[in-house]
Parts: sequence; C-alpha cells; structure tokens
Amino acid sequence: MAVLQWSESLSLELPEMDETHREFVALLARVETADDAHLVAAWRALVDHTADHFGREDAWMRSTGFSSANCHTVQHRVVLEVMCEGLVQGLKGQNEAIRQMARELAVWFVQHAQTMDAALALHLRSVGFDLAAMSPPLEQDAHALPNQTGHADPRHARSATA
Repeated sequence: MAVLQWSESLSLELPEMDETHREFVALLARVETADDAHLVAAWRALVDHTADHFGREDAWMRSTGFSSANCHTVQHRVVLEVMCEGLVQGLKGQNEAIRQMARELAVWFVQHAQTMDAALALHLRSVGFDLAAMSPPLEQDAHALPNQTGHADPRHARSATA
C-alpha cells in the first residue's frame, strides 16, 4: 500500500491543480510499489511529471506576480534537484536511494500542498486567474534530467526554476 494516497484534504478546489496533484500521488504510488526492475523507470516518470508540474506552477506565479522572490519556487527547484540526483543514483543501481526519497517525498508533498500550494491557489482565485486558459511553455536550460548513463541529457532539459 502506498504511503501517500489522494484524499480531499489535498484538494485545493482548483481542478487543474488537483488533477496534477492526483497524478503526482498516483506516480509516487507506482514508485513505492515498483519492483527493482521497474523502479528507475517509475522514478523517471515521476521526475518528468514533477518537472512539468512545478514548471506550470512557477509560470502561474510569474504570470500573476505572486511574490517575485518566493520560497515556493525555491522549494520546487531544490526538490527537483534532489529527485534528479535520485535518478542518477538509480541509474547506478542504488535503488534504496530512490526508495528513501519516495518515502520522504510523500511526507514533504502533503505539507507543501496544504501550505505553499494552498496559498498559491488562494492567490490565483483572488486575482481571477484562469488556469485552464494558460498552458505556459516551459523554459529550457542546462537543468537536464540524467540519461541512462547518469549524465545530463539535453533532450530532457528542464527549467532551472521548475
């Protein structure tokens, strides 16, 4: 059984954010239940999803002037960097690193969603921001996901602020 399961306590009552968060929870559950042969692929799928997820939220924050020097974006960047490091470790066969990160990520996510994301959701509603109308292109730069050799793969570049 997955450590983290979707519940209404995670709902922000913004369908776009809630759907992305449900996907995150489902992908994290796949990581938690994956056998060793499928663990790295499940983690990579979670990292890819999280990079897009954080990139969207960061774009919404920029578009609406939500605290230009906010710690929300910093948390996104740090968590994604740690997740990418987990991918590097997994590619080296160090599956326990991914398993430990998954357990910690489940704890972190609840706190993040109920505080940082809840504040963002409140802000987006207060300014009348239409999430459905905005599909921001993610910025591309040197923050790339590791390829099968553990080296940065420019085909999977992610935003440094994602």
